[in-house]
Amino acid sequence: MALLQISEPGQSTAPHQHRFAAGIDLGTTNSLVATVRSGVANVLQDQDGEAIFPSVVRYDKHGVVAIGKAAREQAAEDPYNTISSVKRLIGLSAEDIAESAAGMMYKLEKNDSSVPRISTAAGPKTAIEVSADILRALRERAELSLGGELTGVVVTVPAYFDDTQRQATKDAARLAGLNVYRLVNEPTAAAIAYGLDQAEMDATIAVYDLGGGTFDISILKLERGVFEVLSTAGDTALGGDDIDQAVVDWIISQQGIDVGNDAGLQRSLLDQARSVKHQLSSADSAQFELQHGDTSISASVSVDTFNELLSGLLERTLKSCRSALRQAKLKKNQIDNVVMVGGSTRVPAVRAAVSAFFEKEVLTDINPDEVVAIGASLQADVLAGNKPDSDMLLLDVIPLSLGIETHGGLVEQIISRNTTIPAARAQEFTTYKDGQTAMALHVVQGERDLVRDCRSLGRFELRGFNPVVAGQARIQVTFQVDADGLLTVSALEKASNVHAEVQIKPSYGLLDSEIESMIRDSMTNAEQDVAARMLQEQRVEAERAVEALDAAMAKDADQFLDQSEKQKILDARASVLESNDTGDSEAIKKALRGLEKVSEIYVSRRMNASIGEAMKGKNIDSYAKQDNPS
Repeated sequence: MALLQISEPGQSTAPHQHRFAAGIDLGTTNSLVATVRSGVANVLQDQDGEAIFPSVVRYDKHGVVAIGKAAREQAAEDPYNTISSVKRLIGLSAEDIAESAAGMMYKLEKNDSSVPRISTAAGPKTAIEVSADILRALRERAELSLGGELTGVVVTVPAYFDDTQRQATKDAARLAGLNVYRLVNEPTAAAIAYGLDQAEMDATIAVYDLGGGTFDISILKLERGVFEVLSTAGDTALGGDDIDQAVVDWIISQQGIDVGNDAGLQRSLLDQARSVKHQLSSADSAQFELQHGDTSISASVSVDTFNELLSGLLERTLKSCRSALRQAKLKKNQIDNVVMVGGSTRVPAVRAAVSAFFEKEVLTDINPDEVVAIGASLQADVLAGNKPDSDMLLLDVIPLSLGIETHGGLVEQIISRNTTIPAARAQEFTTYKDGQTAMALHVVQGERDLVRDCRSLGRFELRGFNPVVAGQARIQVTFQVDADGLLTVSALEKASNVHAEVQIKPSYGLLDSEIESMIRDSMTNAEQDVAARMLQEQRVEAERAVEALDAAMAKDADQFLDQSEKQKILDARASVLESNDTGDSEAIKKALRGLEKVSEIYVSRRMNASIGEAMKGKNIDSYAKQDNPS
């Protein structure tokens, strides 16, 4: 039976025009879908009253044979055709996925494709396709519950997902037949849920989001309906799955079990570890009971042992918390509230550690499993136009700086990290050589000064502009990051109006540990990077000076210089080239000054000859008339 949608006056022109919109929390372990009905956000349940949808898909030769809870229950008997935790793989390269898949019992197709594919009975599947199957099931749940088609959705992603991982998530949603209003960072969605529950609240909030496979910590400023992300940090390869694996590793070491290549046994061990974790959230001990083939296990796991296994993982999350505070330039006592998000935050040791770190009680008012989906549904309701009087505004940030390669392998940053999105920045560049009619543009991501220390995002070319003297062309490069965090780069040569652009969509993304490493390296190597940049700039300047000198001397050196003068300039030129091969920027600068000094007479004579040629046949009076035509 379809539900009758009734809108408040002013929220919709007529009740029947209410648009069906939903928020989707696409999780590593579990996913949820929520919607706003009668002004209240609720997570949607299936026919059995279950709200949580396990992010698991099982395939056979005909395609999807089981999905959600049914697929998870069949994982041990058919491990290689049952895909779980696929969110950890989305947007990664074949090399990255090969490393991740080793512990996840996936088999990868061996081919030359740049898009990694998991081998299943239904044929090769990409992480995008598996995610699309999960999203399709959530769409069907929503449409069945609402009694109509969804006009659009908001899908949440980890705050530290890079451009490629976000694009891959968006592609999966489109493949599932969903119209994506926008992608929203998971911590931001949680802040929406809490912020709207506490109207007129102005506060600085830390959102600690520990899910099944990812961890995010975000510092947000909530002020008069504006949600601004001040900083974000985290780990896209850390979550409840790792807690389960820690328990499994301990059991294996205690029992002396050899798992070998038995994927079914490994699945069963992880399932039992998950059950133990859930039991220890409300008990002092739990039994690890398993019977799989010839393997029989019966062991007691105390909460003290569990907390000890958890301690290393917890410290990794607190390290990210310290990083987020530093980026936001805040101290612990400036945080007003700490919001707990994600099923793994149900673990008492997690809540205790976070509370101790921030020195305050943590907020758990809203179900940590559901809070992200609820926040996403509230934003979806606004974007669908069901609440036109809403003054809600989301201001997410870019996790890593974006820039372009300049001559000499240097990086010119266009948009700095932690810039609020959507954002657009433009900067002018010019040509390096005379007569240049094309320019190759290399877009990079990172905090270092040299291209080799940053990550390449993409390349494109601007061709067909007019040939002019080096340095005369004006080429405007524009970076645009949309509300989903997706990047488009364009270039325009202003004189000839030649234009080119590219949407950055490489075939793999960055792991969160790599992002953290890039930021950490930029701080550690700041002094070294400044020196390296100065060296490269001096080398570029030396190359330009020598190239300009060679062009001039080839044209008229014999006309203006005697042999002795010419030799002095050539000797100075050789010194510049010799110093350019060293790693000493001061030596290059000194050699350039020497070349400039011995070339002064040559430059002066050329300039005088040029002026004389321009004035030939004219007198001072003719110039005076040009300046004063009246």
